[in-house]
Amino acid sequence: MLAALGPGSKHETVYRMMLDSPAVGVGELASRLAISTDEVRTCLDELFEMHLVQESFEVPGKFVAVEPAMGLQQLLAWQSDALLKYQRYITDSQTVLVRMLVNGTRRPATDERVEQLTGMDAIQRRLQRLAGDVTQEVLTFMPSGAQSPAALSAARRNDAHILERGVSIRTIGLTTVREDSATLEYCHWLAEQGSQFRTAMTLPTRMIIADRRTALIPTDPTDSRKGVLCLSGEGILAPLVALFEQTWAAAVPLGAECIKLKDLEHELLLLIAQGLTDEAAASHLHVSPRTARRMMAAIMERLGARSRFEAGLKAAQLGLI
Repeated sequence: MLAALGPGSKHETVYRMMLDSPAVGVGELASRLAISTDEVRTCLDELFEMHLVQESFEVPGKFVAVEPAMGLQQLLAWQSDALLKYQRYITDSQTVLVRMLVNGTRRPATDERVEQLTGMDAIQRRLQRLAGDVTQEVLTFMPSGAQSPAALSAARRNDAHILERGVSIRTIGLTTVREDSATLEYCHWLAEQGSQFRTAMTLPTRMIIADRRTALIPTDPTDSRKGVLCLSGEGILAPLVALFEQTWAAAVPLGAECIKLKDLEHELLLLIAQGLTDEAAASHLHVSPRTARRMMAAIMERLGARSRFEAGLKAAQLGLI
């Protein structure tokens, strides 16, 4: 359960043991897990930082597990904070990389090229050329939230040209685009054309990747009008593609806000989020484990989640549970 939000399986085992046996001590935890007491104490310290255990009011120096319902809320808050810090780190790292490339302190390999584009006309020409050359897929970060009418018009023209040739488009925008009718209309238009659109609470700098071979990123992440770098080569693009895929996996699909959970599905998600297995949740709901697994698989697909607990996280972000 907890592994999907950061902690490892050892942490989850310790947490479950403390829930099942509140009186269990460090020595017994170490014995059951076949690890040293120092490892148990380290694990407890990390669970404490994630607010999943707290100090006992009765026994000084003893940890007790936080109840699952409260623990879920604490863990979501911890994960959200960790994600924001990580994305700030990625953005800062990307800024350093861009500056190194602009200043020429990094010499590209023979199969890699770095070209600086200055001026909106030059940038638009390159975007149009990129739209004409791409053959497989386009990956895009759209971190500025609501878009201007001019930007939406240009994007729709380029995207239509791309989609006519059967190229796939995956875009991640900020959650705030759901609040702007014009930008949201463009997002739904993309989805209607067969593209995929997801949203995230925070994003790194604007980025467009074509066929995983060419990328456009701004020289100044805070103002793309100051210029853009055109990067070519698998070596340069590999970390950018990895960043996109990681962000995509955690983002919420467009249309997920319209998901309506049936009472039984809602109860199932709550039970799974609290750490119950499919079998235990099925028992609580008086359905077969097979039915519970089938329901959970359907919910995961609708939420675009890879794991049961990720489904709980995304459902919580959407206010479904």
